[in-house]
Amino acid sequence: MWLFVLFVTVPIIEIALFIQIGGEIGLLSTLGIVIATAFLGTYLVRKQGLGALSQLKNNVDTLENPIAPLAHGIIILLAGALLLTPGFFTDAFGFSLLVPNIRIWLFERVKQRILNSQNGFSFTYANTMGANRSSQNGEGHASDT
Repeated sequence: MWLFVLFVTVPIIEIALFIQIGGEIGLLSTLGIVIATAFLGTYLVRKQGLGALSQLKNNVDTLENPIAPLAHGIIILLAGALLLTPGFFTDAFGFSLLVPNIRIWLFERVKQRILNSQNGFSFTYANTMGANRSSQNGEGHASDT
């Protein structure tokens, strides 16, 4: 339901902003700003995306947890999609996602929400190629099939 509301309200906001800003500064200036923000956004997303990719590679190489740089990369990708979408509202939101402190805050909020939703649940990974693996009846031998 919230996706439907998002897909209806965002275009309405964008159209209203285009009309308002276009009426104030003119059509050509409005289009110029939209095109300029797309180019600036592409440059910033590329620069920050390469930085996130470098951090991800560094974390993987040093066997550190790669979740944070991966999440930052996903947020930067979302910012890029928003910045390439014509409109002032999506541009403002996209540029805000390129601010590192906002990305950190957003990542922490999402991480906390995921951790809170997992209360009472657990996930176990078992390598079935090894000699031992867990089974439903408590026996843990590879011959249990």
